[in-house]
Amino acid sequence: MTYIDGFVIAVPKANRQKFIDHANHADTLFIEMGAIRVIECWADDVPSGEHTDFRMAVKATDDEDVVFSWIEWPDKATRDAGMAKMMSPDFADPRMDPATNPMPFDGKRMIFGGFAPVVTLER
Repeated sequence: MTYIDGFVIAVPKANRQKFIDHANHADTLFIEMGAIRVIECWADDVPSGEHTDFRMAVKATDDEDVVFSWIEWPDKATRDAGMAKMMSPDFADPRMDPATNPMPFDGKRMIFGGFAPVVTLER
C-alpha cells in the first residue's frame, strides 16, 4: 500500500521561480530514495475560510501564496528507510544543503505529515 508525505507551505509570490528551481533540484533526491513521484502545486483556486483555510494554516501573508505538495512512496518501509538515510548525520548531498540550495520560504511555517491512504480511486 502506498504511503504519502504531505506538505503545505507559504512561499513569497516573488519567489515562485526560485521555489520551482529549488523543488526541481531537491525533489530528485526523494525519487532516488525510492519515491514513486513528487507533486508540487502552486495555489490557483484557494478560497478564504471563516474558521480555517490553507492560508491561515501556514500564516500566509498577502505577498505569499500557498504551495501544496506530496511525495508518494510505494510503502511506509521505503519512506522510512529513505527519510532515515537523508536525516543521517553522515548524509551529505548538495541538493539538501541550505548553502547550495536555500529554501525560498520560511520552513518554520511548513505543515507536514505522513499519511496512510484509506481510499484510492483510479481511472
